[in-house]
Amino acid sequence: MPVVYRIGGLRVVIWPNDHRPAHVHVIGPNGEAVFILNCPEGPPELRESFGFRLREANEIAEALMGAIPALCEEWSKAHGSY
Repeated sequence: MPVVYRIGGLRVVIWPNDHRPAHVHVIGPNGEAVFILNCPEGPPELRESFGFRLREANEIAEALMGAIPALCEEWSKAHGSY
């Protein structure tokens, strides 16, 4: 599993065979959320969430904002353009 970032106990994943637009899957023991990165500057946008409360999803989005440049670079390595 291509983990590109961690937020506490959550794994941030970019699947190598995934589709555009640039996005990440955030996976934890109780849920999964998908955030569109809006590369290259963000902000991350919640596309869907299963198991995370809205407050948790907002906290994840805030944590992702600080990593947008690195996450966009990882997306570009795996998929080319955003």
